[in-house]
Amino acid sequence: MNPKDFEKDGIALLASGGGTDHLEPGPDVTLDDVIRAYEEQCEAIEGAGGRIVLMASRALAAAATSPDDYLKVYDRILNQVKEPVIIHWLGEMFDPALAGYRGSDDPWAAMGTCLEMLTRNAAKVDGVKVSLLDAEKEIVMRNKLPESVRMYTGDDFNYPDLIAGDDQGYSDALLGIFDAIAPAASAALTAMGQGNLQRYHDILAPTVPLSRHIFKAPTRFYKTGVVFMAYLNGHQDHFTMVGGQQSTRSALHLAELFRLADKAGLLADPEEACARADIIMAAHGIGV
Repeated sequence: MNPKDFEKDGIALLASGGGTDHLEPGPDVTLDDVIRAYEEQCEAIEGAGGRIVLMASRALAAAATSPDDYLKVYDRILNQVKEPVIIHWLGEMFDPALAGYRGSDDPWAAMGTCLEMLTRNAAKVDGVKVSLLDAEKEIVMRNKLPESVRMYTGDDFNYPDLIAGDDQGYSDALLGIFDAIAPAASAALTAMGQGNLQRYHDILAPTVPLSRHIFKAPTRFYKTGVVFMAYLNGHQDHFTMVGGQQSTRSALHLAELFRLADKAGLLADPEEACARADIIMAAHGIGV
């Protein structure tokens, strides 16, 4: 995406996730409760001068009983926002609590509901981020979007081709893996901007096995791999996560991540990365 797309009068604006995570899902939670929770976070973001990424809601997934319930909530929120937002469609592989989001376990039916919502509210939607890890569904949806609504890929399996696009369109990048592969992503997008698409693909191709490994099932534990990469590259001095989530991936998984990161040229200081990896392996009782 172009940084200027989130600027106003030359001043860059912060985009923040607006959701309902402060509302605990439960049998007594109503759609009106969900709407109020969304309103509270969206008001706070806009009050601070930020732009909104409208996040999926666990509370809505629990409270809704039909596609119309989702349309009601999103219509209500989008009618109130001051600036166009990015809608995030987060698949259940990232969060099992979002199964059946938009009123159907059939992703194609859910897509139809999402497209209806986007069409009805196109003036208030900058784009939709699709995190389904399914290139076919993303491309089909991309080709059906209202003309003014962008597709932002959240596909950490197939991003090089989705960003490069085809003769019908392309996806802008809004990817979790870009955190872990930032130097390669920067170089690849620079090459693309210079019209060197082959160079773009050459740079990103070695990062795909790493990304697919970090985001492999159970995908919801991908943050462990992202943090491990940050630790290996010296961006933090420990490998400890909130709730002990560093333990959600095995030593074997971390060792393979290390190998793939090295193969992709993404270890800033290989000797230091080796020393840091040795510490983690030793903590697992593995001598190196």
